[in-house]
Amino acid sequence: MQMRYNYRLYPTRVQKLALARAFGCVRVVFNDGLRARQQAYQAGRPFLTDAELSARLTASKATPERAWLSEVSAVPLQQSLADLNMAYRRFFSYRAALREWKANERKGPKPREVGPPRLKSRKDRRQSARFTANARFAVLTNGRLRLPKIGDIAVRWSRRLPSAPSSVTVIKDAAGRYFASFVVGTDPAADAARFPPAGAEVGIDLGLTTFAVLSDGTVIRSPRFLRRAERKLRRAQRAHSRKQEGSRNKDKSRARLARAHARIAARRTDFHHKVSTAIIRDTQAVYTEDLCVTGLARTRLAKSIHDAGWGGFVRMLAYKAARYGRVYVAVGRFEPTSQMCSACGARDGPKPLSVREWTCAGCGAVHDRDLNAARNVLALGRRESLNARGSGIRPGQPWQPLAKREALAVPHTAAPA
Repeated sequence: MQMRYNYRLYPTRVQKLALARAFGCVRVVFNDGLRARQQAYQAGRPFLTDAELSARLTASKATPERAWLSEVSAVPLQQSLADLNMAYRRFFSYRAALREWKANERKGPKPREVGPPRLKSRKDRRQSARFTANARFAVLTNGRLRLPKIGDIAVRWSRRLPSAPSSVTVIKDAAGRYFASFVVGTDPAADAARFPPAGAEVGIDLGLTTFAVLSDGTVIRSPRFLRRAERKLRRAQRAHSRKQEGSRNKDKSRARLARAHARIAARRTDFHHKVSTAIIRDTQAVYTEDLCVTGLARTRLAKSIHDAGWGGFVRMLAYKAARYGRVYVAVGRFEPTSQMCSACGARDGPKPLSVREWTCAGCGAVHDRDLNAARNVLALGRRESLNARGSGIRPGQPWQPLAKREALAVPHTAAPA
């Protein structure tokens, strides 16, 4: 399984200038390739292939207008063209899926919209350059990262790499921080030995007042990182808005505001990693609801939903379950988990969010709203894992060992814990 391991970089002043030069060349190559394909499309010519764009890049280095492209490593420039090709592939795949969806009389979910590639701006706050093994980057014995035509950069190693990296992406974020993102392959045997098999299962009900309630009664409080930092953010935003547009003070205040938001995001991510790792370590099967976070974020609860970060937390559960041999199942989002009694299965109808406890009219059981929902999620997840739809499996009934199945894998967009 391929993962990304991120580490903080501390380049010197000269190395920052070299990285800025590399970022700029990557942006120019991407924009040149995009313009060439756009012009070919407008003129009615065939789609330019990757080989043709690569040949144009090589030829442009011999011209006075683009001679400075030779000052940086050629590998990030070729990777920029590869990124352009991937962007076009995603766009063409979306168009094909959309045509098929319309031909099938709009049955099923509509494909997620993907637009055509756009030009990169020099004012983009996030910049990156990717070095593959062909660039011969190296992690030195003294702990520094050696990049071609940039130098040996100091790295803050928070943990060891599990294997030799196949590529590294150097990133500069909006807060002015530098990171190295290594792509490495993990050892399945080492992953299996890290977390031995566990016999427990758990259903999770995500919320806002409490971040999560587990079916075994565990309650995880919501840290509310954004809410707690709102006063400082408000002060920084107000100071930023008062600075003169285009001045150096405006850039300094913008970076200060970006660092404040980055600290909040880092704390939230750290919290998600710790909670998700603990759940995956102690349970063999994890069940959650397939929440429509995008739709919920359009409601009046948008700020609290973004502050909780449900989407990132669920993605962590999914890829960690796939990595450590656990089972992860997302039950349907339209299941009435808050309306159904987890003891007898009676459905009591919808309830406002202000109702935190209710009594079942069928069996008289008194339920906590969130704990009852978590137990229903557990029952529905067991039913899907056992492929026993409609069998009426309840949390209180004995269950059989889970059938071996492939856990849902999520692309490696988050750092492991």
